[in-house]
Amino acid sequence: MRLLREPLLHFLLLGALLFVLDAWLRPAQVADAGGEILVSEGRVRNLAQGFRRTWQRPPTRAELDGLVEDHIREEVLYREAVALGLDQDDTVIRRRLRQKMEFISDDAAAPETPSDQELRDWLSAHPDDFRIEPRATFEQVFLDPRRYGDVQAAAEQLRARLNADGASADPAGEGDGLLLLEPRYAEVSQAEVARLFGTQFAEGLFEQPPGPWVGPIESGYGAHLVRLESKTPGGVAELEDVRPLVERKWANARRKELAEALYARLRSKYQVTVRMPEGPRPPDPGSLTDAAGGRDP
Repeated sequence: MRLLREPLLHFLLLGALLFVLDAWLRPAQVADAGGEILVSEGRVRNLAQGFRRTWQRPPTRAELDGLVEDHIREEVLYREAVALGLDQDDTVIRRRLRQKMEFISDDAAAPETPSDQELRDWLSAHPDDFRIEPRATFEQVFLDPRRYGDVQAAAEQLRARLNADGASADPAGEGDGLLLLEPRYAEVSQAEVARLFGTQFAEGLFEQPPGPWVGPIESGYGAHLVRLESKTPGGVAELEDVRPLVERKWANARRKELAEALYARLRSKYQVTVRMPEGPRPPDPGSLTDAAGGRDP
């Protein structure tokens, strides 16, 4: 009777019961994998080629034997792991298998070669993806406002002199030098001008007519006189100018469309049931309120 009251005996009996119960509930997961492992000539060649790509030389016989033995070890442990159910409910494995299925789906959904008309239709339907920015070639003379009592008056005098000198004018020797800026910029986009001088300057520059010195135009540095040599207007590119980009975007969109269609066909094979947990549901975005307690518009 003292033995029956021993806690250690109770612990051992409970452990044995749990072991039997687990084996009864999951009989398929403890099956012996066994079976034949065939390492074909093609597999051996693949192992040797992989070694060659890594080490830039063929493997020795001993190294090849080691590669084969490592492959056998991997196959044995893989099969035993599957037999024990270790692949079940593993997030990493599930995501890797999903990724491989998506790779297969991408290959199966490889789009055909588009015709010129299909590419033109795509270009017309997505003009903002292929819009060309305005570009300009211009000269500039910087005037530091800290050096002038009236920078506007100083700019007007210099502008008149530069325009009067015409082609003989030397703007590089005028104004106040600033190491961050060049005296002349060739074929720069409006976005690049905005990055260098600021949005206000870029907008003002591209509004000017080519030819004379104009300004001053304000930037983040100060005032500038500018002479616009040439200006290329922006707009939607012609197909011939952006064909590789249009083909790439068309192919990506078409591949996604075909992959979604393939997934829809695969999903249709399953009856999907979703049982939401009991309890409070997530808030409806339309019912959110602001900090003051009023409804978010």
